[in-house]
Amino acid sequence: MSDLPKSIAIKEEGPREGFQIESAAIVTARKVELIDALSETGIRQMQIVSFVNPKKVPGMADADEVVRRFNKKPGVEYSALFFNTQGFDRALGFADRLTVKGALPLCASETFLRRNQNRTMAENIAALHEQAAMYKARGIAVNRGSVMAAFGCNFEGEIPPPRVVGLVKQIFEIAAAHNLDIKEIALADTMGWANPSAVKRLISALREHFPTVRINLHLHDTRGMGLTNVYAGLEMGVDSFDSSVAGLGGCPFARHRGAAGNVCTEDLVLLCDEIGIATGIDLERMIETARLAQTIVGHPLPGHVMQGGSLAALRAKTGSAA
Repeated sequence: MSDLPKSIAIKEEGPREGFQIESAAIVTARKVELIDALSETGIRQMQIVSFVNPKKVPGMADADEVVRRFNKKPGVEYSALFFNTQGFDRALGFADRLTVKGALPLCASETFLRRNQNRTMAENIAALHEQAAMYKARGIAVNRGSVMAAFGCNFEGEIPPPRVVGLVKQIFEIAAAHNLDIKEIALADTMGWANPSAVKRLISALREHFPTVRINLHLHDTRGMGLTNVYAGLEMGVDSFDSSVAGLGGCPFARHRGAAGNVCTEDLVLLCDEIGIATGIDLERMIETARLAQTIVGHPLPGHVMQGGSLAALRAKTGSAA
């Protein structure tokens, strides 16, 4: 049965998702310009950089400088992605600029895990135990786990829900071993395999085993299914989503040439506005920011609403009622 939430939380990932895959020639000042524009849209959470090896991800070579230069807006949480101790230490070096929280990430595809992090499943689980101990020793909160490639993998095919359930059980076991309290599980459709039925099946399977955990959806629009998958999640009561302004981004280790990245922020906001779900985001400002993102990268981006405009603006123009 439909159980639409009254409001949702949106975590903006455009700067990190986008600039990790776009040309490394984009200058730091323009990256900062986009972050500052996003800060004025009503977004409350934003992931702005990855602290990763610049030889593997050249677009993040200036991550430290980006963090130094953006204008920090009160009430907005800015964060960085990291996978290892080196990345964690870099993030901690900016504790006055970034919100640093721990997470326990696993991956449903060992083939993708090797390509993305150069680890086996066993090595990844061992690394999570080390990370959990490190977080606890340094007083860093850990209340989130995640599963990458939760719906399917370009190298291994469909991912069955029981495999994801098993991985989430492992996340809770690792957390329990270190007295950590996991409250949210993020499911990432890293390579765009999800469909509405698969979204509902996986959420149902997880809730059967973990009825109180909050679910976050990170949905890529690689095959044009992004918003339909969002709506399936909304119908299941999911109230936490990741998105990317103008559809910026994608994973440099998984993405097909020319495919879209994360579900588009302004398209997601329009959907929610039209069906009465609050986001706290100013859609017109987000549309302006999406157009800015397209100018910065210098090529068309897949967002729809930045091209067609909002329906609220058209209603005001035509004098029609919602």
